[in-house]
Amino acid sequence: MNFVATHPDRSIAATLAARLGALSHPARLEILSHLSRRQCCCKDVVRELDLAQSTVSQHLKVLVEAGLVHHTTERQRSLYRIDRAALAEVSRAVAGLVDACCAGHTEDAGR
Repeated sequence: MNFVATHPDRSIAATLAARLGALSHPARLEILSHLSRRQCCCKDVVRELDLAQSTVSQHLKVLVEAGLVHHTTERQRSLYRIDRAALAEVSRAVAGLVDACCAGHTEDAGR
């Protein structure tokens, strides 16, 4: 699948870039890994990752803004869960981009 041909709209490319940016920090990858097991609140992530609550909150905010994590409020706490469809979309888009960039260029594989 050719990413450019299937995503001619620049807003889709901007969304992908924002999501890749959100995935570019090791702590956010760890947070996603933690959230992959279950939805949880910020405090649960703090205990798991040994990061300051403010740091985890900021990383969660980035993931929510990128559309990779959903945020809901339940009583007095905020719950976070992965948007699995959005992550799968990122995976397909990156695979399509790699395929488009590498199609017919097997001579680069040995370098």
